[in-house]
Amino acid sequence: MNLSTKKNVIVGLEIGTTKIIVSIGEILQDGIIDIIGFGECNALGIEKGKINNLELLIECINKSIHEAEVMAKYKIYSVYLTISHEEIHCQNEIGIIPIKKKEVTKKDIDAVIKIAKSVKINNDHNILHIIPQEFSIDKQSGIKNPIGLSGIRIQANIHLITCNKNIKKNIIKAIKKCGIYVRKTIFTGLASSFSVLTEEEKNANVCLIDIGGENMNVCMYIKGSLYHNFVIPYAGNTITRDIAYAFSLPYSDAEFIKKKYGYAIEDISITCKNLEIFNQKGEKIINCYYHSLVEVIEPRCIELFNLVKNEILKLYSKNNIKNINNQILSNIVLTGGSSKIKSLSQCAKRIFNSNIKIKKPCNMSKIPKYLSKPEYSTIVGLLYYGKKHQQCYSQNKKKHGFLKYLLNQMKDWLTR
Repeated sequence: MNLSTKKNVIVGLEIGTTKIIVSIGEILQDGIIDIIGFGECNALGIEKGKINNLELLIECINKSIHEAEVMAKYKIYSVYLTISHEEIHCQNEIGIIPIKKKEVTKKDIDAVIKIAKSVKINNDHNILHIIPQEFSIDKQSGIKNPIGLSGIRIQANIHLITCNKNIKKNIIKAIKKCGIYVRKTIFTGLASSFSVLTEEEKNANVCLIDIGGENMNVCMYIKGSLYHNFVIPYAGNTITRDIAYAFSLPYSDAEFIKKKYGYAIEDISITCKNLEIFNQKGEKIINCYYHSLVEVIEPRCIELFNLVKNEILKLYSKNNIKNINNQILSNIVLTGGSSKIKSLSQCAKRIFNSNIKIKKPCNMSKIPKYLSKPEYSTIVGLLYYGKKHQQCYSQNKKKHGFLKYLLNQMKDWLTR
């Protein structure tokens, strides 16, 4: 089959522990992303974000890429990649410089961010994202865009996300062996936030919990800016393993039962019916009823949410943030495939004492029905991120000329 290379596209690649997903989005003339290709297969050779069998992982990546290429009739040469593992860390930093011409320019912003990011990080880590939170000019704080404002000195508050460079390098190596170049690596939680969080939610202080198979990716937004993020290496697959152990089931049957019959908290009206549970083949599971299934699922869901809550409380204590009315945050948003467990929002409300929403991708106007599900929040957000990233590169290319753009690209390649 002849595949086109001429379309204006962005390609996202999500390498999760459960699934490997590829999505191709064509940027139309009006700026809308039209998703034209999609590929998905079960992930093999990777566990909790770390490769344990390179050849198996390469095979899975190639399978998903081929499926997306055939659907889109487009040849993939580069991708935006998401990454998630427990060795993703973050820190908030400050930089201060004098304003040279008494009016803030782009050079001032670049210089103050450079000062802010030049801090010590773990030796085995490198910087994944530099995210400006706010700027201050003299005594005026809370500025989002300071260009053109007058003053004596400028301060930048930034959020740094770092990751283990060897884990990142090995995943990129696997993708390169598929003949694909990685344009940018993005933290999974950040990609999901682009997909599901509105500006209004970020400004109202929100915590996004992306519950996948092996990891929970958490992002906290305070006053509209990303303030903290972390990865907890336990998620939906932990619940599946509990079900398999409790009822002596194969893992695949336990996963099927979790999705079809599983509830995070007990519903008395269903308990009274004493519903029987069946496996994928329609065979009745002995000694497994709705009530006994909830007894397995509920404690694990409570434990998972308490892991998140404890991390947030540590942050509050460290930064002397007041916990008003025993609320962790005013809003908690759940997404990811494991957020679909029935009654999970009620369970979360008991732990966080906050407003709870379960959300699917919503920040793009043309999302196909098959992608409009919580488990695809990351891949949709990745396309959104990729579009913004390409727009920035195009602007820099026009402003600084092709040679400087090429030198920056080469520098980017060499640091991967």
